Amino acid sequence: MSRTARARQETRQEIERFLSIDPVQVAELDLGEEGEAALRTGPGSAPVTSGPVFVLVRREGLPVGTVLGHVPEGADATEVLAGIARELPRGAPPEPLPEPPSASVVVATRERADQLARALDSLLAQDHPDFEIVVVDNAPVTQETRELVERKYGERVRYVCEPVPGLAIAHNRGLTAVQGEVVAFTDDDVVADPRWLTELTAPFAADPRLGCATGLILPARLRTPAQVLLESHGGFAKGFTPRTYDPEHPPADEPLFPFTAGRFGSGANMAFRTAALRAVGGFDPATGAGTRARGGDDLYGFVRVLAQGHRLRYTPRALVWHHHRETWRDLETQAYGYGAGLTAYLTAILVNRPALFPAFLARLPRGLAHARALTAVRDTGEGNAAAGVPGEHDARTHPWPRRLSRLQRRGMLYGPVGYLRARRALRTVGLEAR
Repeated sequence: MSRTARARQETRQEIERFLSIDPVQVAELDLGEEGEAALRTGPGSAPVTSGPVFVLVRREGLPVGTVLGHVPEGADATEVLAGIARELPRGAPPEPLPEPPSASVVVATRERADQLARALDSLLAQDHPDFEIVVVDNAPVTQETRELVERKYGERVRYVCEPVPGLAIAHNRGLTAVQGEVVAFTDDDVVADPRWLTELTAPFAADPRLGCATGLILPARLRTPAQVLLESHGGFAKGFTPRTYDPEHPPADEPLFPFTAGRFGSGANMAFRTAALRAVGGFDPATGAGTRARGGDDLYGFVRVLAQGHRLRYTPRALVWHHHRETWRDLETQAYGYGAGLTAYLTAILVNRPALFPAFLARLPRGLAHARALTAVRDTGEGNAAAGVPGEHDARTHPWPRRLSRLQRRGMLYGPVGYLRARRALRTVGLEAR
């Protein structure tokens, strides 16, 4: 059998295993000081019944961890899941938040009005005292987004059109339009927790050197094999421990700092001090979804701000629920795009910030080892205490298919080429990379 035939057979077997993955319910459980527990369904989920349940555990409203429980037939779901949730360590009491600065929320979108409406409804329910929402309609082919914003949201949401396709281009257009001291970015496929914006922006008031903040991203639904597989390998979650990254004091446990920017957070849940992001020129328009680079715009933004001496803060109390991709084909596209976006953003950093090249070169051997580990075929992590807990970073309840690992590696090889092609394409529309 040829190598190509073996690879095809292997992929067919992986898809068969993939299709056997069962759905998981999503819920929230709030534990009170007196031991009482309140169970709620996740965004868009049905009431909890018997079977596996992914649970966000809160203590007095604040996210503290996730558990995966199984509710037996006929059992009380709240009682079963609360028993598991109480085993989570309590941790230190939360510090009081300062008054958050004025904020702007930018949502870039393209022809997804139904999803956008769900996201905007959650954003308008924020408890932040002073914020605005700006929708950037990126390269629209219909008037559906404009009509939705004007019809349903009126003056509560500002509509801006950006005709040139590309997520970074859309974010830069939003950056020019905002008025808040802090600008937050999220996607049209999220549901934001009511305290999301307050929790994400308040750290800027406490730390004048803070240039960027990121937050927690959890799955809104785990209905399809693709959603469960992605979340069982960490999803977008970065854990429940707050952390500050300071370029003046590089973290000892991050030898590739700041180039492993994916550890800091994701573009669906990030905020910048507006002046700091404008000072570095915003995002590189040759990166991001919708360009030949396929991604990397958020990672570029993180590193550019850190390179200017600003701190970055990860705060898990700033929560959004993300609607993961739903099909095997979606995962293939996502794996290739993540690989391409990673090396495209690194190329962008070196092209636009050549002073970082010596630091990058010094980290290259470890970086190559990290890339191999990042794209390795991952097992189910048997013996790992985190196994069986979707939502914890790098938990593994299902094997990661070789097909997706190969696609991610191919994307990594393509990324620099894609970035350079995207730069050339920008010149045809009168834009320049940054």
